[in-house]
Amino acid sequence: MAGERERGGRERSKEREERDSEFVDKLVHINRVAKVVKGGKRFGFAALVVIGDQKGRVGFGHGKAREVPEAIRKATDSAKRNLTRVALREGRTLHHDIFGRHGAGRVYLRAAPAGTGIIAGGPMRAVFETLGIQDVVAKSIGSSNPYNMVRATFNALKHQDSPRSVAARRNIKVSTLQARRVGGDAEASAD
Repeated sequence: MAGERERGGRERSKEREERDSEFVDKLVHINRVAKVVKGGKRFGFAALVVIGDQKGRVGFGHGKAREVPEAIRKATDSAKRNLTRVALREGRTLHHDIFGRHGAGRVYLRAAPAGTGIIAGGPMRAVFETLGIQDVVAKSIGSSNPYNMVRATFNALKHQDSPRSVAARRNIKVSTLQARRVGGDAEASAD
C-alpha cells in the first residue's frame, strides 16, 4: 500500500516536471525593499517573472519574500496561473499593429517582416522571447517602470485578433476576409 502511494507521488511529480519543462521563464526585475524596525532594517525582495511556452502562451507573475529564490519561485507560480494565449501570424509575428497601456506605461507593437528580429526594450523583450515571437518592432512611451511596461504589453496582446476570430465574429469565411484584405490593398495602391 505504501509502495503504491509512493509510486503515484513520484509519477505525479514526474508529470509536473514534464509540464513545467515546456515553459521558459525569464526574470525581468528584482526589487529590494527595506522595512525599518527597532533593531535596524529588514530586507525583502520582490520579483517580476515572465513565463511562456514559445508557442503562443505567455503569463507574468509577481512574488515577494525575504530571500530572492523564494520570491522568484512565488512569481513563477503566479505566472503559471495567469497564462494567456496570443494568436501569432505564421508563428513568428503579430497579425496587426496594436497599442497597449497600463497606468502611465504605453506601448506600441508592430508586426514585422521575416528577419527583423525582436526590436524592443528589456521588459517587453522578455515577453516576446517567452511568447515565441521572432519578428516585432515595439516602442515604449511614458513609464519605464518594468511592472507597467509588462502590464501594458499584456494589455496590447490581449487586443490581438487573428483573421480566424474576426471571420467567426462576422460570420464569414477566412478566405473571403483575406480576399477583401488583398483587394483593399490593390484598390489603395491604384489610387
